[in-house]
Amino acid sequence: MSRFDLVIFDYDGVIADSELLNNRVLAELLTEAGLATTVDEAIATYMGRRWLDCVPLIEERLGQPCPDFLHAEWTRRCHQEAHARLEAVDGVAAFVEGLHLSRCVASSSPPAWIEMGLDRFGLRHAFGDSIYSAAVHVTRGKPHPDLFLHAADAMGAAANRTLVIEDTVTGVTAGVAAGMTVIGLCAGGHIRPGHADRLAAAGAHHVVESYAEVAPLFSS
Repeated sequence: MSRFDLVIFDYDGVIADSELLNNRVLAELLTEAGLATTVDEAIATYMGRRWLDCVPLIEERLGQPCPDFLHAEWTRRCHQEAHARLEAVDGVAAFVEGLHLSRCVASSSPPAWIEMGLDRFGLRHAFGDSIYSAAVHVTRGKPHPDLFLHAADAMGAAANRTLVIEDTVTGVTAGVAAGMTVIGLCAGGHIRPGHADRLAAAGAHHVVESYAEVAPLFSS
Protein backbone atom coordinates (compact mmCIF):
# COMPACT_ATOMS: atom_id res chain seq x y z
CA MET A 1 0.00 0.00 0.00
CA SER A 2 1.30 3.43 -0.90
CA ARG A 3 2.20 5.82 1.89
CA PHE A 4 0.92 8.68 -0.28
CA ASP A 5 -2.59 10.00 -0.87
CA LEU A 6 -1.72 12.56 -3.55
CA VAL A 7 0.80 12.95 -6.35
CA ILE A 8 1.53 16.51 -7.47
CA PHE A 9 3.04 16.85 -10.92
CA ASP A 10 4.90 19.92 -12.05
CA TYR A 11 4.11 20.55 -15.73
CA ASP A 12 7.05 21.82 -17.80
CA GLY A 13 9.77 19.18 -17.83
CA VAL A 14 7.64 16.68 -15.90
CA ILE A 15 4.56 16.23 -18.11
CA ALA A 16 5.50 18.30 -21.16
CA ASP A 17 9.02 18.12 -22.55
CA SER A 18 8.79 21.88 -22.97
CA GLU A 19 11.68 23.38 -21.04
CA LEU A 20 14.00 23.57 -24.06
CA LEU A 21 11.26 25.12 -26.18
CA ASN A 22 10.34 27.69 -23.52
CA ASN A 23 13.89 28.69 -22.76
CA ARG A 24 15.07 28.76 -26.37
CA VAL A 25 12.26 31.18 -27.24
CA LEU A 26 12.97 33.24 -24.13
CA ALA A 27 16.69 33.42 -24.94
CA GLU A 28 15.89 34.57 -28.48
CA LEU A 29 13.53 37.29 -27.25
CA LEU A 30 15.89 38.55 -24.57
CA THR A 31 18.68 38.73 -27.11
CA GLU A 32 16.42 40.68 -29.47
CA ALA A 33 15.65 43.05 -26.58
CA GLY A 34 19.35 43.77 -26.04
CA LEU A 35 20.17 41.19 -23.36
CA ALA A 36 22.33 38.57 -25.04
CA THR A 37 21.21 35.25 -23.56
CA THR A 38 21.96 31.64 -24.43
CA VAL A 39 19.55 28.77 -23.94
CA ASP A 40 21.68 27.39 -21.11
CA GLU A 41 21.72 30.80 -19.42
CA ALA A 42 17.94 31.02 -19.68
CA ILE A 43 17.61 27.53 -18.19
CA ALA A 44 19.95 28.35 -15.33
CA THR A 45 18.33 31.69 -14.51
CA TYR A 46 14.62 31.51 -15.28
CA MET A 47 13.56 27.86 -15.46
CA GLY A 48 10.91 26.87 -12.94
CA ARG A 49 9.87 30.42 -12.12
CA ARG A 50 6.64 32.17 -13.04
CA TRP A 51 6.90 35.19 -15.33
CA LEU A 52 6.21 37.63 -12.48
CA ASP A 53 9.35 36.39 -10.73
CA CYS A 54 11.44 36.40 -13.91
CA VAL A 55 10.79 40.09 -14.58
CA PRO A 56 13.04 41.51 -11.80
CA LEU A 57 15.81 39.12 -12.83
CA ILE A 58 15.53 40.31 -16.43
CA GLU A 59 15.46 43.97 -15.41
CA GLU A 60 18.51 43.56 -13.19
CA ARG A 61 20.49 42.13 -16.08
CA LEU A 62 19.04 44.42 -18.72
CA GLY A 63 19.54 47.55 -16.65
CA GLN A 64 16.13 48.94 -17.60
CA PRO A 65 12.44 48.03 -17.38
CA CYS A 66 11.41 44.80 -19.04
CA PRO A 67 9.87 45.59 -22.45
CA ASP A 68 6.07 45.52 -22.32
CA PHE A 69 5.77 43.25 -25.35
CA LEU A 70 8.06 40.53 -24.05
CA HIS A 71 5.65 38.35 -22.10
CA ALA A 72 2.91 38.41 -24.73
CA GLU A 73 5.38 37.64 -27.51
CA TRP A 74 7.00 34.84 -25.50
CA THR A 75 3.56 33.32 -24.92
CA ARG A 76 2.62 33.65 -28.60
CA ARG A 77 5.82 32.08 -29.91
CA CYS A 78 5.77 29.25 -27.38
CA HIS A 79 2.17 28.36 -28.21
CA GLN A 80 2.90 28.55 -31.93
CA GLU A 81 5.81 26.13 -31.63
CA ALA A 82 4.01 23.89 -29.16
CA HIS A 83 1.07 23.36 -31.51
CA ALA A 84 3.55 22.09 -34.10
CA ARG A 85 6.02 20.04 -32.11
CA LEU A 86 5.46 19.83 -28.35
CA GLU A 87 5.78 16.29 -26.99
CA ALA A 88 5.16 14.71 -23.62
CA VAL A 89 7.99 13.57 -21.38
CA ASP A 90 8.75 9.97 -22.23
CA GLY A 91 6.72 7.56 -20.12
CA VAL A 92 4.44 10.09 -18.44
CA ALA A 93 1.22 9.05 -20.19
CA ALA A 94 1.52 5.39 -19.18
CA PHE A 95 2.55 6.38 -15.67
CA VAL A 96 -0.41 8.71 -15.17
CA GLU A 97 -2.90 6.24 -16.66
CA GLY A 98 -1.65 3.53 -14.31
CA LEU A 99 -1.68 5.73 -11.23
CA HIS A 100 -4.30 4.72 -8.67
CA LEU A 101 -3.95 7.80 -6.48
CA SER A 102 -5.32 11.31 -6.56
CA ARG A 103 -3.24 13.54 -8.76
CA CYS A 104 -3.01 17.17 -9.78
CA VAL A 105 -0.77 19.62 -11.61
CA ALA A 106 0.92 22.50 -9.74
CA SER A 107 2.99 24.64 -12.07
CA SER A 108 4.49 28.10 -12.44
CA SER A 109 2.96 28.27 -15.92
CA PRO A 110 -0.48 29.77 -16.65
CA PRO A 111 -3.49 27.45 -16.92
CA ALA A 112 -3.96 27.95 -20.68
CA TRP A 113 -0.45 26.62 -21.38
CA ILE A 114 -0.96 23.61 -19.14
CA GLU A 115 -4.41 22.79 -20.53
CA MET A 116 -3.19 23.05 -24.12
CA GLY A 117 -0.52 20.44 -23.49
CA LEU A 118 -2.75 18.09 -21.52
CA ASP A 119 -5.25 18.19 -24.38
CA ARG A 120 -2.49 17.54 -26.89
CA PHE A 121 -1.18 14.54 -24.93
CA GLY A 122 -4.64 13.09 -24.26
CA LEU A 123 -4.18 13.55 -20.52
CA ARG A 124 -6.76 16.23 -19.75
CA HIS A 125 -9.25 13.65 -18.45
CA ALA A 126 -6.64 12.30 -16.03
CA PHE A 127 -6.40 15.65 -14.21
CA GLY A 128 -9.79 17.25 -14.86
CA ASP A 129 -9.98 20.59 -13.08
CA SER A 130 -7.16 19.73 -10.68
CA ILE A 131 -4.75 22.25 -12.20
CA TYR A 132 -3.09 24.82 -9.96
CA SER A 133 -1.00 27.68 -11.28
CA ALA A 134 1.33 30.02 -9.42
CA ALA A 135 0.28 32.63 -11.98
CA VAL A 136 -3.24 32.77 -10.56
CA HIS A 137 -3.64 30.77 -7.34
CA VAL A 138 -0.98 32.11 -4.96
CA THR A 139 0.83 35.36 -4.17
CA ARG A 140 4.28 33.79 -3.93
CA GLY A 141 5.58 31.40 -6.57
CA LYS A 142 8.21 28.68 -6.35
CA PRO A 143 10.68 28.32 -4.60
CA HIS A 144 8.16 29.23 -1.88
CA PRO A 145 5.97 26.29 -0.80
CA ASP A 146 2.68 28.16 -1.23
CA LEU A 147 1.53 26.56 -4.50
CA PHE A 148 2.13 23.00 -3.34
CA LEU A 149 0.42 23.67 -0.03
CA HIS A 150 -2.52 25.26 -1.83
CA ALA A 151 -2.81 22.26 -4.16
CA ALA A 152 -2.66 19.72 -1.33
CA ASP A 153 -5.27 21.63 0.65
CA ALA A 154 -7.57 21.84 -2.37
CA MET A 155 -7.15 18.11 -2.95
CA GLY A 156 -7.74 17.27 0.72
CA ALA A 157 -4.30 15.75 1.33
CA ALA A 158 -1.82 16.24 4.14
CA ALA A 159 1.63 17.47 3.17
CA ASN A 160 3.34 14.44 4.69
CA ARG A 161 1.14 12.18 2.56
CA THR A 162 1.92 14.04 -0.67
CA LEU A 163 4.50 13.15 -3.32
CA VAL A 164 5.82 15.87 -5.63
CA ILE A 165 7.47 15.18 -8.99
CA GLU A 166 9.67 18.08 -10.05
CA ASP A 167 12.47 18.77 -12.52
CA THR A 168 13.90 22.10 -11.32
CA VAL A 169 15.87 23.28 -8.32
CA THR A 170 13.19 25.92 -7.77
CA GLY A 171 10.44 23.33 -7.67
CA VAL A 172 12.35 20.86 -5.52
CA THR A 173 13.07 23.64 -3.03
CA ALA A 174 9.36 24.48 -2.90
CA GLY A 175 8.30 20.88 -2.38
CA VAL A 176 10.80 20.30 0.40
CA ALA A 177 9.74 23.54 2.10
CA ALA A 178 6.13 22.30 1.94
CA GLY A 179 7.10 19.21 3.93
CA MET A 180 6.38 16.84 1.06
CA THR A 181 8.38 13.96 -0.39
CA VAL A 182 10.03 15.17 -3.59
CA ILE A 183 11.25 13.20 -6.58
CA GLY A 184 13.67 15.01 -8.84
CA LEU A 185 12.95 13.84 -12.40
CA CYS A 186 15.70 14.12 -14.99
CA ALA A 187 13.83 12.87 -18.04
CA GLY A 188 13.36 15.97 -20.21
CA GLY A 189 15.43 17.24 -23.10
CA HIS A 190 16.66 20.18 -21.03
CA ILE A 191 18.67 18.09 -18.58
CA ARG A 192 22.32 19.12 -18.53
CA PRO A 193 25.36 17.50 -16.85
CA GLY A 194 25.23 18.01 -13.11
CA HIS A 195 21.47 18.62 -12.98
CA ALA A 196 20.78 15.51 -10.92
CA ASP A 197 23.37 16.64 -8.38
CA ARG A 198 21.75 20.07 -8.19
CA LEU A 199 18.33 18.53 -7.53
CA ALA A 200 19.81 16.35 -4.80
CA ALA A 201 21.57 19.34 -3.25
CA ALA A 202 18.24 21.21 -3.22
CA GLY A 203 16.82 18.43 -1.06
CA ALA A 204 15.16 15.98 -3.46
CA HIS A 205 14.53 12.75 -1.57
CA HIS A 206 15.00 10.71 -4.73
CA VAL A 207 16.50 11.62 -8.11
CA VAL A 208 15.55 9.51 -11.11
CA GLU A 209 16.14 9.54 -14.85
CA SER A 210 12.82 8.09 -16.01
CA TYR A 211 9.25 7.32 -14.97
CA ALA A 212 10.16 3.65 -14.82
CA GLU A 213 12.14 4.49 -11.68
CA VAL A 214 9.28 6.33 -9.97
CA ALA A 215 6.72 3.59 -9.25
CA PRO A 216 8.98 1.56 -6.91
CA LEU A 217 9.45 4.65 -4.73
CA PHE A 218 5.78 4.77 -3.71
CA SER A 219 6.30 2.22 -0.97
CA SER A 220 9.88 3.12 -0.06
